[in-house]
Amino acid sequence: MPRRFRLLIAAVAFGAMTVPAHAATVTIVMENLVISPAEVSAKVGDTVAWVNKDVVAHTATARNGDFDVMIQPKQTASTVLKKAGNVDYYCRFHPNMKATLKIAP
Repeated sequence: MPRRFRLLIAAVAFGAMTVPAHAATVTIVMENLVISPAEVSAKVGDTVAWVNKDVVAHTATARNGDFDVMIQPKQTASTVLKKAGNVDYYCRFHPNMKATLKIAP
């Protein structure tokens, strides 16, 4: 009986390790030279989709160098978040466009 119990525990533990976490997609809109929302919470592994509704190109450039995404006019671009922390980012073409991603582990 103890051997079966150990096998059962091992099987449950292995199954828990192989269950994939469901990543979310966080949508951020750039419109009228404003990033909205200006502060977003996400988790490592989530995808951020930047939607550019303007007629000019924008970037989402992390001040810490984690990402630098070009978003063409009337297009969407995305990136997957790789590490936790608060990341301030801005548009290189329009530095007044600023926002923050709060990324949880």
